[in-house]
Amino acid sequence: MKIIELLNSIQLPINNEEADLLAKFNVESMIKKSQLDLHEQHIANQLVVKGVLIRKNNNGHHEYRKHIKD
Repeated sequence: MKIIELLNSIQLPINNEEADLLAKFNVESMIKKSQLDLHEQHIANQLVVKGVLIRKNNNGHHEYRKHIKD
């Protein structure tokens, strides 16, 4: 388990799988849904629900971006 801080200063625990996926955003600021396998897509959607990631529809292509403090 790790603790992250959202942009609104709320601290939130995330599990190791979520932390591993979030680490991919240290390399890229935006990741397309098509770059993720099905399991990673599920984890990304969990992080969207928690408010850690933002999912945007860009001309029919879903993209994920971080929504936390670095």
